[in-house]
Amino acid sequence: MAGSSHGHTPAAWTGVTIAFIGFCVSGAFMVMAQPAGFWAGLAIVVLGGVVGWIMRAMGLGQPKNAHPVHHTTGEKREPASVES
Repeated sequence: MAGSSHGHTPAAWTGVTIAFIGFCVSGAFMVMAQPAGFWAGLAIVVLGGVVGWIMRAMGLGQPKNAHPVHHTTGEKREPASVES
């Protein structure tokens, strides 16, 4: 799972899950007209990014030199070159 393709890593899943919870909290408090809860929810969103970054630094994220793998063929794809 951790090396299959972009975003499918424990760091990515954890960061996105925490950020999603923060968006839900923030949205609920926005509907309830509670500014403090809204800002607390946004703080949780930022916390999700920080946790994901820390987990990536711990080696639980996608390596920088990894190439994306095509899902159906399993072949590595090289970045497309841009011609001017």
